[in-house]
Amino acid sequence: VQLQASGGGLVQAGGSLRLSCAASGIIFRINTMGWYRQAPGKQREIVATIASGGSINYAGSVKGRFTISRDNAKNTVALQMNSLKPEDTAVYYCYGTVSPYSGSTYSTYWGQGTQVTVSS
Repeated sequence: VQLQASGGGLVQAGGSLRLSCAASGIIFRINTMGWYRQAPGKQREIVATIASGGSINYAGSVKGRFTISRDNAKNTVALQMNSLKPEDTAVYYCYGTVSPYSGSTYSTYWGQGTQVTVSS
């Protein structure tokens, strides 16, 4: 299983970016998908998660500004980021908890990370 993230870049404060992540490989079912981020010198922190049934959770720092969505048929997850702030600058990682076969256990897979830089 591989996850490929895209959509990062440089944007001014107040701007928007959309991150996308596609899972490929042997996939029977994906349970939770989501995004983490890691800023320089800081620990990786959760940004948003979405379960296969649609239940969503956001970090308090992004609630109201970021929107997570997924397409179960395409095994993709997206993160629409609006009203970006310099403190949103980080490498963003997507992940998914994947079961490759019916009845098999779930494992977590990570994308390669995409840089988001917000200038003031």
